[in-house]
Amino acid sequence: MRFAQAFRVAFVALFALAAVGLSTAAQADSATINFRVIKGGWFIGASGGSGTLYFHGRRYPVSIGGLSAGLVFGASETRFHGTVSHIRSPYDVAGVYGAAGAGGAVGVGARMIVLRNEKGAVMHLYGRQIGLMANLDLSGLSISVR
Repeated sequence: MRFAQAFRVAFVALFALAAVGLSTAAQADSATINFRVIKGGWFIGASGGSGTLYFHGRRYPVSIGGLSAGLVFGASETRFHGTVSHIRSPYDVAGVYGAAGAGGAVGVGARMIVLRNEKGAVMHLYGRQIGLMANLDLSGLSISVR
């Protein structure tokens, strides 16, 4: 008899957690983002740029900064476009994003990346990279919303 009662309590608790999770996901929203990043380096790289976040019909300027370490050689400019999901406000986009990546461009190349910050915001980005760049590195990207 105790097993059946414990099973019912566990089932109700699991159902309640699932309901809370679904209501939280239902409240989350998404936005679009465009930004330009200039990256350069020799084993240690740095990047910086700016762009715009579009959320509920409003525009929010964003600043980008970052560091990378590993095999980094050259300089490039990338124009990213994409979406940001799992946010409730435009300020949820602000934060530090980490990534491990590999890529290269001689002249023009394509770039695609998925990033997540500590607030749970997920960015799906694609872009066009111009320059001379070869990289196999770990990088961190900091985004601030102004």
